[in-house]
Parts: sequence; structure tokens; C-alpha cells
Amino acid sequence: MSAALGLALGAGLLLIASPWLWPRRERDASARAEGRLTRRAHEVLELAGFAHVAPRVLGVGMVAAALVAAAAAWLATGVAVLCLLAAVAAAAAPVVWLRSRAAKLVRQRRSMWPDVCDLLVGSVRAGLSLPDAIAVLGQSAPQALRGSFAQFERDMRVSGHFPSSIDRLKHALADPMADRIIETLRMAREVGGTELVPVLRALSASIRADAALRGEVESKQSWTKGAAVLGSVAPWIILAILSLRPEAAQAYASPAGGLLILIGAAVSFVSYRIMLRVGRLPEPRRWFA
Repeated sequence: MSAALGLALGAGLLLIASPWLWPRRERDASARAEGRLTRRAHEVLELAGFAHVAPRVLGVGMVAAALVAAAAAWLATGVAVLCLLAAVAAAAAPVVWLRSRAAKLVRQRRSMWPDVCDLLVGSVRAGLSLPDAIAVLGQSAPQALRGSFAQFERDMRVSGHFPSSIDRLKHALADPMADRIIETLRMAREVGGTELVPVLRALSASIRADAALRGEVESKQSWTKGAAVLGSVAPWIILAILSLRPEAAQAYASPAGGLLILIGAAVSFVSYRIMLRVGRLPEPRRWFA
């Protein structure tokens, strides 16, 4: 009973002193940092096509992957530094996969948007209104995009409110090229005019030229990037194989061995980031996202 009273007294004193121990500014800073991480996680999931997945699911997956990788490295080698590196690499793996998937989706969709512009031009010239022209894309657009346009058609049938339906379509597509088309259609809907068809044709030609140029540059860079990735990963594969031997694991478990591994990891990470930075093409940013 006395122990319980002592714990209750200690908890009360801690709560009384909490405004001085943890000022509001520190709490606000931590909340802002958590909000930034949540927004970045949501952005990555949205671009990868998993907008319906909550950011906390990604966090749980990263933690689970880190724990599994660290346990496997410990059982295989017994080297604490390798366990730490395995945990960091496994935690980053879901984010790397999501970003690569997002980049792949952007490349695939980049060649589809000129066709979408052409279909919109044909629908507008046929006399359809803008909501009907967009809704028709649910049956005529490329297969990868039909679901989003079909959802737009359902939203229009339910609400009949074009701005909110087009905002949800923009959120579902989550693509810079789609933002250009959607904002063009929104402006044409709000201010009217007869220049929508020439604007869509010019936008289609611009997207086609950009996609062709990017495809040519990316094809030339693929071999260089592949060689750089292989050069960064190969030493760590050899290190993992060597660590399976007891004498090598004992050497790497020493302070000098751990320092050598950490320096090698830092050099590999910096070199890989420099390679990505040098070979990265400027990506178009989303409009009013």
C-alpha cells in the first residue's frame, strides 16, 4: 500500500513539474516535427498509389522490418554494428520501394497524358460539357487511369458539384501532368472561353516532347546508375559472407572493426547520394497540390 501511495505521489509531483520540465515550445516543436513526418509519409504513399493507406501503417512496417533484419543479422553474425546497419537498411527499404514505385508510375503515366488530352479535345469538339467530357474518360482513357475518372463520374452523379469532384480526381491521380490538365479544365469551367481546344493541343504536344526527351536521357543514364548501385552494394554482400566465419565475425565485433564498418557505411551512403544527385533529372512539381 505504501508503495502505491509513493508512486501516486511521485506521478503527481511529475505532473506538477511537467510545465517546467517540458515547456510548451518543445512540445509544439515535437508536434510540428511529427506533423512534417506524417505529411511526407502521406505524400510518398499517395505518389506510389497507396493514398488509402495511413502513414502509421508505413511506420509500423518500417519498425517491423528493422526488428526482423536486426534479429536475422544477430543470429547470423553476432556483430552489433552489422545488426544496426541491417536495421537501418531494412527500415529504409519500404520508403525506397515506395519511391521507386512512384517514379515508375510517373514514367508510365507520362506517356498516357497526351492521349487523355486528345480524348478531351475530341469530346469537347463533339459538344460535350466539361464534366461529361471528363466522365467519358472512365471508359475511353488508358486502362491505368480509368478507375480515377470513373470515380469522378460517380462523384458528379452523387453531388453534382464540379469543384469538389475535380479536387478528388486530382487527389486520386496525384501526378504533375494531371495537375496541369485539371487546372486548365478548372479555369475553362470557371471563366469560359473558346481557347480550350488549342490549349489542350499545345499541352499535349508539350507533354509528348517532354516525355520523349526524358525517355532518351533516362535510357542513357540507366547503365551508369546500374553500375553505381552495383559498386555500392557489392562490398556489403562480400562483408556479409565474410561475417559468417567466426574469426571474421570476431574481428568485426572489435572496436576497430566496428569503426571500419561505420566509416565504410558512411562513405557508401554519401557516394550513393552523390550519384543520385548528379544523375537526377528535375521533376515537374505539382500544381496547387
